[in-house]
Amino acid sequence: MKPTKEITERLEKLKIAINHYRYLYHVENKQEVSDEALDSLKNELFKIEQEYPELITPDSPSQRVEGKPLKEFKKIKHKVAQWSFNDAFTEEDIFDFDTRVKRFLQKNWVQGTQLSDNPPTYTCELKIDGLKVVFEYEKGVLKTAATRGDGKVGEDVTNNIKTIESVPLRLNKDIGVIVEGEVWIGKKNFEKINKEREKTDEPLYANPRNLAAGTLRQLDPKIVAQRKLDVFVYDIAQMQGGEPDNQFDELKMLGELGFKANKNFKHCKNIDEVIEYWKEWSNKKDNQDYWIDGVVVKVNEKKYQDILGYTGKAPRFGIAFKFPAEQVTTIIEDIVLQVGRTGVLTPVAHLRPVSVAGSVVSRATLHNEDEIKRLDVRVGDTVILQKAGDVIPQIVSVLKEMRNGKEKVYHYPKFVEACGGDGAIEKITGQVAYRCVNKNSYDQQKRKFYHFVSKKAFDIDGLGPSIIDVLLEENLISSYGDIFSLKKGDLLVLPRFAEKSVDNLLEAIEKTREVDLSKFLVGLSIDQVGEETAIDLAKHFGSLEKIQNASFEELDNIDGVGDIVAKSIYDWFRDKNNQHLLEKLLQQVQIKIHGSKASVGDGRLVGKKFVLTGTMEGMSRDEAKEKIRELGGEISSAVSSVTDYVVAGEKAGSKLEKARELGVKILNEEEFLKIIQK
Repeated sequence: MKPTKEITERLEKLKIAINHYRYLYHVENKQEVSDEALDSLKNELFKIEQEYPELITPDSPSQRVEGKPLKEFKKIKHKVAQWSFNDAFTEEDIFDFDTRVKRFLQKNWVQGTQLSDNPPTYTCELKIDGLKVVFEYEKGVLKTAATRGDGKVGEDVTNNIKTIESVPLRLNKDIGVIVEGEVWIGKKNFEKINKEREKTDEPLYANPRNLAAGTLRQLDPKIVAQRKLDVFVYDIAQMQGGEPDNQFDELKMLGELGFKANKNFKHCKNIDEVIEYWKEWSNKKDNQDYWIDGVVVKVNEKKYQDILGYTGKAPRFGIAFKFPAEQVTTIIEDIVLQVGRTGVLTPVAHLRPVSVAGSVVSRATLHNEDEIKRLDVRVGDTVILQKAGDVIPQIVSVLKEMRNGKEKVYHYPKFVEACGGDGAIEKITGQVAYRCVNKNSYDQQKRKFYHFVSKKAFDIDGLGPSIIDVLLEENLISSYGDIFSLKKGDLLVLPRFAEKSVDNLLEAIEKTREVDLSKFLVGLSIDQVGEETAIDLAKHFGSLEKIQNASFEELDNIDGVGDIVAKSIYDWFRDKNNQHLLEKLLQQVQIKIHGSKASVGDGRLVGKKFVLTGTMEGMSRDEAKEKIRELGGEISSAVSSVTDYVVAGEKAGSKLEKARELGVKILNEEEFLKIIQK
């Protein structure tokens, strides 16, 4: 039985409506009807097509996941050659690109006018980390979709591409066009798929690009549909007339045709604006659900693009301006033991200087002897160095295949000159660390003073390491209390000390004469006592005198204080040198009474344990910790089953993964601020 005119019209209206709602949801991120209502429309369409198979067309929404599994992928010869962009990594590189563009245009400009009258401008687009696909449409209907391949021939992935809801099967205009886009998978989907593979002991995907590529090469479209891939279309490679005369308008046209184009593109008048855009997205890139590894910069004017043309492998009119690398390779030139304020020796790798995450790095901690053995790191090794945001650089792994036999295994020495005296060192009982036998080496004393005046301790503004060094060298300080007895005359005779800077420094010192008990404890450099332990001690005892007189058992029973920490605290307060140091310091400063109940605001966070990871835009990590404590909450440095919240800022690391594993509630910055600002 043939379909009636009414059925045919109904079918066409269903296709139009479904495509309209699909476009709103998957391209514009808007939802006009519920998922259930849209499913109902799709179901009606499916039933009509089942009854009248002759009405099924390639652009029907029902054909997105109805393709049969393939035995193999066919090859498609590209009608337009596919190029790769050259890369820029620094601002200097991008200035050089601008110079090359202008020089080439001026040399080849044949219309008799000066290029300076109409200088080239640029359009910037986000460089999505995914898999390039070339789409061909005939009379507005998707004909083929192919991978880039070798630039001349790619694989036919049309059936799989049809499963991606953001890909239009029919355009808003009945034209022939070839466009290029990037297929990607969202971060949440990426994590979900890897978790499912982990449960079944399947190998995990290393990165989203590999997953997107692996998914597109699935022979069964139904599997592809389950992965929920997405796409951004970014270029018109060929079009039947009406193509815009500049890159910016071309990107707008893609949206008008029905494609999903990333909306964060920008027209820049000059290369300085390009750099501003690049810097802006260097900071914002981690907030998106897709991975971004740089900015694609193209000369905006098509007439200039035509003049610039291509080299043998890349367009002259465009370049990929990469974001600062968070992982790079470099060479370990030496391993040196550094003396800390408590005398503990930390092995530090001296590196061939390398730029990573926007800064030049020449040092990286190796933590301890066990870490050196675990990595099997040697002097002369080529290593992978990692730095995410403001995190300390760390060596991830050694590229052992790069060894030439000249690398040297590192052994801890028996003597370290920086320890002073005879330089003897010893292994700390029950730990993997070594320390100086001499507890009063010059290096150790310097670091203790650096720590005493730091933000987490007494927070003396303007009294940094360089001034501490001068004060020590001139014998003006030998104990913490000496800082508070400094006089103007003592400082004015020192090199580079002007009257105004001396007045500012003395004023800053004066402001810190009254200090909270927890900060006072942090400043003493008691081994094993950091910020959190100091706060626990202050809350529990309420006064320095009670801590001084506490027994080992009392200290050991405090939540968060183990026997090693308890012994360290107990021994420190019974050492005669430390008692003398305390006596001198207490003559100069006054400790604020620590009110554990008075300091919890409305108490809404009492009993709640927080872990902070990553960086926040609205406040520093220290400010966030202070606010949590004011409201009665507790801070922990490690995620565990008793953690209530993990606050995840930008570039959150392994703590975020741990929270997900344990099912701990994760708050972004906005959610965290809502809790503390109620």
